[in-house]
Amino acid sequence: MQVMILAGRPGMLDARIESAIDKRPVSRPQYCGVDGLSDDVQVSARYHGGPERALHYYPREHYEFWRCWFQGMGLTRTRTLLGPGAFGENLSGTGLLESEACIGDIYRLGEALVQISQPRSPCYKLNARFGYDFFSVLVQANGRAGWLLRVLEEGEVMPASALTLVDRPCPEMPVKRAGDIVFNQAFDRAGLAELAELDCLSASWRKKAADYLAAGRVDDWTGRLLGPK
Repeated sequence: MQVMILAGRPGMLDARIESAIDKRPVSRPQYCGVDGLSDDVQVSARYHGGPERALHYYPREHYEFWRCWFQGMGLTRTRTLLGPGAFGENLSGTGLLESEACIGDIYRLGEALVQISQPRSPCYKLNARFGYDFFSVLVQANGRAGWLLRVLEEGEVMPASALTLVDRPCPEMPVKRAGDIVFNQAFDRAGLAELAELDCLSASWRKKAADYLAAGRVDDWTGRLLGPK
C-alpha cells in the first residue's frame, strides 16, 4: 500500500506547550535512520522519538470518524486541522488498522526495513492541539491511536512510498489488543504476562507490563493524558 511521508519542526501549541506534533508532507527524499526521518524533529526526547519510537503510523481512515465527532461537539475551528499529519504521524495511509497490524510486523518502506514496536500512548499535547481537554483520553479509550515503529535497516524513502508487509511473527498480538490490555482493562494478568514476554515489543512496554504484574494494578495515566497541574 502507498503511504505519505511526513515530518515536522518544533512550534508552540499554546503559550506553554512546545511540540513538533504538526507534521507536514515532505517534498524531498528522506533518509530513514534508527532515530527516524532526516527532516523530522522531536521536542521531548524522553517521551518521543528514539530507536523504539522512530516512526509513527496513523491510519487515515480515522480522520472521517474524528471529523464527525468534532462536528457533533461543535469544535469547528480545530476540525479544519484534520488531515494527514495532524496526529503527529510520519506515515499516513489507508488499508491497515490497529485491529489488523500486529506488534512485531516487519515492513519494507522504500529502502528501509521497519517493525512495529508498540502502540502509541496518547498524551496531553493532543488536547492542546485540538482544543478539547480530554481528547487524549478519548483517543486512548477507543484505540484510534496508531502505532510506533523501529528501523531495522536504514535507507532512503520517497515522499510517497510503498509499505509492504514482509513478516508477521506475532499474529496473536494486534496493536489494538496490546493497547487494550494496558489501557482499557482494569487488570488483565494473563494479557500483561503475555506482553512482558513478547520479544518484539519495545523494552519500555515489556517493563511496563512486568511492573504492572508486580504491583498487581495498572498505572495512573493522569499526568500523561491531562498534563502537568
